[in-house]
Amino acid sequence: MERKIRILMAKPGLDGHDRGIKVLARAYRDAGMEVIYLGLRQTPEMIVNSAIQEDVDVIALSILSGAHMTIFPRVLELMKENGLDDVLLTGGGIIPKEDIEELKKMGTGEMFGPGTPLQETIDYITNWVEENRWREEVAGEW
Repeated sequence: MERKIRILMAKPGLDGHDRGIKVLARAYRDAGMEVIYLGLRQTPEMIVNSAIQEDVDVIALSILSGAHMTIFPRVLELMKENGLDDVLLTGGGIIPKEDIEELKKMGTGEMFGPGTPLQETIDYITNWVEENRWREEVAGEW
C-alpha cells in the first residue's frame, strides 16, 4: 500500500474566512491525501505542535488578513527549532508578489493566490513530497 501524503492545513491569526481552505482540503482529500484541518484562529505554536504530533509531510496555511510576513516566518522558526527541516511549508491567500519572493528566500515553498487552479497546488505538493520526503524514506534515511 502506498503511503498517503499527510497535509496539515490551518487558518492562523484572526482571519475568519475559511471557505477557500475548505475547498482545498476537500480537493486534497479527493486527490488521495490525508488531510488534518485545524480550523480557524491557530497560533504558529499550535500549528507546529500539531505538525509534530501528526507526522505530516506538508503544512499549508491560508492567510487573508495581511499577517503573512509575521506568521510564516514564525512558523518557519518553530519548524527549525523542532527539526522539521523535511516538511514543506506552503500556503496562500492575499500575498503581494514581493512578499512571496521574500518568504521563499526565508525558506517557504510556493505561495498560491486566489484563482489558482486546484490541480496546480495538488501537483506542486505531490511533486515536492516525492522529491524531498519519500526519496529519503526509500533510501532508509527517514
